[in-house]
Amino acid sequence: MAMGLTSWKLGSLLFFLGLYGICSGSVHENCTNYKLQFERVYSVPGDVAMLNSTLVAHDVFDYTLKPYNITWYDSRQRGKELSNQTGRILLQGETLWFLNVTLYDEGEYITILRTSSGCYRQATKLIVDKPVAAECGRPQKANQMVTNGVTDHVSCPLKDYIKKLDSYNITHSITWYKDCDRIVNEVGKFSYWDETKLKIDKVDLQDNGHFTCTLTFTLGGVTGSVSETIYTSVKEEYCSVPQVHEPANETIKAPIGSNFTKKCLVFVPCVGNRRCMVDIFWVLNDDFIEIDISERVYSSEERLWHQNAPIKGLWLEKLLIISELREEDYQINYTCRAYSDRGNPWGYFSLLPPDPCIIIPIGSALGSVMVLLISSVIVFYIFKIDIVLLFRQAFPILYTNKDLDGKLYDAYVAYPQPCAVGFSEEVEMFALHMLPEVLEKACGYKLFIAGRDCLPGQAVVDSVHENIQASRRLLLLYTASTFISKSHTGSVSSHNNNNVSKDSDGINNNESKTGDNINGESLDGGDGDYLDTRQQLECLEAMYKALIEGSLKVVLVELEEVTPAQLALFPESVRHLRKKQGAVRWWKNQRTRQRWKTCTRREDEEKGRQDAELSPSLSPSSRFWKEMKYHMPVRGKRAVYPEKTALL
Repeated sequence: MAMGLTSWKLGSLLFFLGLYGICSGSVHENCTNYKLQFERVYSVPGDVAMLNSTLVAHDVFDYTLKPYNITWYDSRQRGKELSNQTGRILLQGETLWFLNVTLYDEGEYITILRTSSGCYRQATKLIVDKPVAAECGRPQKANQMVTNGVTDHVSCPLKDYIKKLDSYNITHSITWYKDCDRIVNEVGKFSYWDETKLKIDKVDLQDNGHFTCTLTFTLGGVTGSVSETIYTSVKEEYCSVPQVHEPANETIKAPIGSNFTKKCLVFVPCVGNRRCMVDIFWVLNDDFIEIDISERVYSSEERLWHQNAPIKGLWLEKLLIISELREEDYQINYTCRAYSDRGNPWGYFSLLPPDPCIIIPIGSALGSVMVLLISSVIVFYIFKIDIVLLFRQAFPILYTNKDLDGKLYDAYVAYPQPCAVGFSEEVEMFALHMLPEVLEKACGYKLFIAGRDCLPGQAVVDSVHENIQASRRLLLLYTASTFISKSHTGSVSSHNNNNVSKDSDGINNNESKTGDNINGESLDGGDGDYLDTRQQLECLEAMYKALIEGSLKVVLVELEEVTPAQLALFPESVRHLRKKQGAVRWWKNQRTRQRWKTCTRREDEEKGRQDAELSPSLSPSSRFWKEMKYHMPVRGKRAVYPEKTALL
């Protein structure tokens, strides 16, 4: 009986021992042991702590090809496997999160990573410190140094936390504290430089002290934070990374065969008496350019000088000299490199031949264009009439056929009648002989000339109105005394002594009142001496249609030179029209008084033909008659649409 009982106890003991081996053998199984991590995780009660296993790495196994799983164990509880605990523990692969650290959580935690071919073991230690009541920071502190007199920064040591949270796409924020005071992110002495840096502007000795960065986030439904304290000390001496100012990665153009010099200019920010070990060299194709003036390409001795403002530091300069540029010197990089224990910055430049000088050709081209343009404007201004007449003759199809506009005459010729002020035989000769000779016979225009084409017995008012209405132009012929009454002729000298004003006798009172002013302007001489009735009506009708209605173009034909004193006695409407569009001056076409009186054709006695050649004064190619044709209607050939003709 005792023997049976003993056997039963021994079997039970072996069973429990086997069961314990199953439960705890996972921690003690034969795995590659990477032992305890050197880096410890420090925390305080209430903070969040993150433990990371470093087994998922290429130097352990190829985790990109082999599937694996990770299990966390608590070594304090005989290798108890850890699992998620709401509000306390969160497992995420190789990361173990304590969401609310307590003093009880301090200890070693084991990670076992298993693959199909083996397993790996590692331990990570969590140390939980009690915060010191008299201090605002954490018991464990990092150390950093900032430089006096310059702008520097303090870095937050929580970069691993931030990187892990970013991989989870979890938002977070950082708050900085100086000793016990919170630092607001603003432009001033302190400002947040980026996510993990606190910028300190113009560091001074008062910036010695403790800076704390607190990272706040929400994980596993719990909002927590983790903090790190940095003890910052201000140092008086330092050397920063050199700054290459020249060359500035540029392209320089220089002519072949010329001498070329380029400087390498480097600034080293430094404070105090500490020696800055910085050297600068010119490098070409990975070879140093030597200080040898016998070479075509060489560098100068290094020159240095100190600077105290605005930034303290040291300037270094070394020249690159090429005594004669050749083709092989172009399109390659010349590099200035600075060597120091803080960094090796560099800058380069390359050479190109200069562009062809295009300023002179462009200037010549622009000058030629300007000269051509100005010449064209001058030529057009001088030969405007000839150009327009030639264009009309070459392209008549572009102009409307005037024969269908309902008008009977191309122009109505108004001139001083016999017994009227300004009448003379020369005026009558010009109106009744010269104008028809050139404009009608030579040029084919149809004119209505008062005194030649009036119907016998027709009333003057009706004749003037109807025939002006039936004309496309009105040629108003006048002399220096045409619009001047007898009372003024004695005080104003005339160019033609024969142009003596005559009394306007026999004028019917009713007719003289018919439109004897335009816009209140009287056409008489001002002392009771009236112009000829027809002359009044023609002038008034012309001015009204030209200036008020704008339905008729009036061409002023000036037969004598008019002085300013004589022009001042002209009606205001005539003066306005003369100033606005000018006048065709017959007297300019006459070089002598005898040529002005020449009105007949000369027979060609040499050839014996009956065809006569026009005198110079009657030649259609003369300047005066070209100007007359310029103002006359265009004899176009373009057809008018029926509906437009009907309206006209």
